[in-house]
Amino acid sequence: MFRRTFWFTAGAAAGVWATTKVNRKLKQLTPESLAAQAANKAIETGHRIKDLALDVRAGMLQREAELGEALGLEVPVDHDPELPAQRRLAALPYTKYSYNRNEDH
Repeated sequence: MFRRTFWFTAGAAAGVWATTKVNRKLKQLTPESLAAQAANKAIETGHRIKDLALDVRAGMLQREAELGEALGLEVPVDHDPELPAQRRLAALPYTKYSYNRNEDH
């Protein structure tokens, strides 16, 4: 009698456990749940890309400072690593005669 009660209880517990697992998996596969999971992954990827961009920017500023120091250029004191620095175009000396490669032909 105790054996039957034990196996009945064990079977009922296994059935409840399996039903719970299946219901959880079915809830994860609904369109709303899949859309939420995709949105969360997209947000996480966006944060990782932003972190990568900030790391690249910090490395770029560090290397730019190293190059500026090696070349004897002034390094701007107030620079914000969040915002890109303004670029200055190098002024080329004006020559009276400019070279046009199409004039030779």
